[in-house]
Amino acid sequence: MSSGNVGRLPLMNVVKFNGVPILQQLHLEERLLRTSPQNWCIVNDGTNEPTIVMGISGKPAELLEIGSVLQDKIPVVKRFTGGGTVIVDHRTIFISFICNKDAVPTVQPYPRPIMSWSSQLYSKVFQGVGDFSLRENDYVFGNRKFGGNAQSITKGRWIHHTSFLWDYEMMNMAYLKLPKRAPDYRQARDHSDFICRMKDYIYSARIHK
Repeated sequence: MSSGNVGRLPLMNVVKFNGVPILQQLHLEERLLRTSPQNWCIVNDGTNEPTIVMGISGKPAELLEIGSVLQDKIPVVKRFTGGGTVIVDHRTIFISFICNKDAVPTVQPYPRPIMSWSSQLYSKVFQGVGDFSLRENDYVFGNRKFGGNAQSITKGRWIHHTSFLWDYEMMNMAYLKLPKRAPDYRQARDHSDFICRMKDYIYSARIHK
């Protein structure tokens, strides 16, 4: 199966979930990354409860409003990949690609080429929807983020996973501090001015067709 500049897409096992807890999903993905010889695409439509997910090197004291998180008993998990800190819930769409290094011959097994391959793939998905682009490590419409990415690369395989903000509760963003290290295009904007709801752009594109 060929797809233009994306190159030949690998044969993948596709697994679709609905509301699987994000911690359970991460455990499955790490197991598939480290023990399976096959390529996988994992799709999970939402997680069962609001959960904060941090990158492997994230420091809670720097990234979370710990008092509020503890008071409201918000679960916090660390994933086995890099990337930033997000709060996810039943309105978040998770999509992960787990591939052998030679599965996509045109993609070198390094963060930037994998990110570029993924963005080319999604540019076809979001063609005609908003002003889609890859800004640093984020998927954006214009200059507002709706998708965050994280990766892990092992000796023979890699994983690239994305959390898409189909919708969200803005008050949940108050559990997250403004990170000291942020993409340049954020320009110190707070969460309300930095992120956007994917559904708003999808519905708008449908109306204007």
